[in-house]
Amino acid sequence: MDDEFSQCVAACHACAAACNACAAACLSQPQVDDLRACIALTLDCAQLCAVAAGQLARDSAVAGVTCLACSSVCNSCATECERHDHAHCRRCAAACRSCARQCAQMAS
Repeated sequence: MDDEFSQCVAACHACAAACNACAAACLSQPQVDDLRACIALTLDCAQLCAVAAGQLARDSAVAGVTCLACSSVCNSCATECERHDHAHCRRCAAACRSCARQCAQMAS
């Protein structure tokens, strides 16, 4: 696996971890009802990042399509997380933006 693939796989793993951590942290917030969209999107993003990382690692023929979708979902997740003033949301947004850039490069 070349460096570009390795970097994208690492970004996908980091994003999945940040999204899962964000979802868990959101669930412990006192106003959890205000975070429903954030929780749902971070869980979706975490799953898609894990799928993209797996497909990239095994050089799947459909990895480009998945990376394109992953980039889109990561950007949506980052936008949602940026709406909230929690440190875990800020960390998640940063990981999502990084992953979105890496996946967009892999998709092209």
